[in-house]
Amino acid sequence: MKLATLKQGGRDGRLAVVSRDLSRYALPEIFTLQEALDDWDQAQGRLKALYDELNADGGKGEPFDPGQCHSPLPRAYQWADGSAYLNHVELVRKARHSEVPASFYHDPLMYQGGSDSFIGPRDEIFAQPEWGIDFEAEVAVVSGDLKQGATPEEAAQAIRLVMLVNDVSLRGLIPDELAKGFGFFQSKPASAFSPVAVTPDELGDAWRDSKVHLPLRVTLNGNLFGYPNAGQDMTFNFGQLLAHITKTRDAEAGTIVGSGTVSNKQNDLYGSSVEHGGVGYCCLAEVRMYETIESGKPQTPFMDHGDVVEVEMLDANGNNIFGTIINRVNTQYYSEFK
Repeated sequence: MKLATLKQGGRDGRLAVVSRDLSRYALPEIFTLQEALDDWDQAQGRLKALYDELNADGGKGEPFDPGQCHSPLPRAYQWADGSAYLNHVELVRKARHSEVPASFYHDPLMYQGGSDSFIGPRDEIFAQPEWGIDFEAEVAVVSGDLKQGATPEEAAQAIRLVMLVNDVSLRGLIPDELAKGFGFFQSKPASAFSPVAVTPDELGDAWRDSKVHLPLRVTLNGNLFGYPNAGQDMTFNFGQLLAHITKTRDAEAGTIVGSGTVSNKQNDLYGSSVEHGGVGYCCLAEVRMYETIESGKPQTPFMDHGDVVEVEMLDANGNNIFGTIINRVNTQYYSEFK
């Protein structure tokens, strides 16, 4: 089934069940998505019954408008982002003329992001251009309750929902923060998630091995920027990423875990862009790393005022699964305070 959260009813929004074709929605008795996750065994049956009604009766429900949506969870108990595509990490290291530590191949990289407030899938990104505004297109999952010490297999069984995320990064702030040895904070502002979160069964054969085996499409200012396959070159699957969290703590229902920037290995550096026949990229930093490796310095700028990034995923028949994230950069927000 497909679930969204409308911008109504308070800061946690109003849970909506959305038809498979994303054309209509209906309101269940359960008010918020977090309530459903807290009592999933009971809630999923009632939500699924309403979902089946929507799909069977084309006249049922109201028109669905992604522009009226929060992220599926407007705020969450936990948002942890991994870096499961080690091609991305390898490129960073290569651009810096350093090697990837051997531990990275068996111990996932992960940071804990701000989860008290996410932006909506059609909201603006407020930032200053000198901060190095970048997008990161990823896949994310939402879990049920998991106890400390959960195995990857147990964690995989606790995956309740799948969605997309634009993990906004401020590249100009990252070096100084990391140099302090205490991790990201200001350089990782609020992320935006897809209008709709779906249960894994909605993905059919594309959901296997706790991965989504479909291309993730990224468009920048109307031009296709990348479409790497999210199921390829993913060193750690979502079961492993969730289990990594539970090594030292419980994971509560509503925990969100991101895959990190989707990145596929390419035949050569020059042919990696869409223009040159490659599958492109899911963030600006990656193309800038390719440029640094090839020519000694990056050439592609980071985002500026008015730039628009779109993130979506289509099924094998070309149907939009999650709805499209469309985020426009607004750098004038801060001028009001100067």
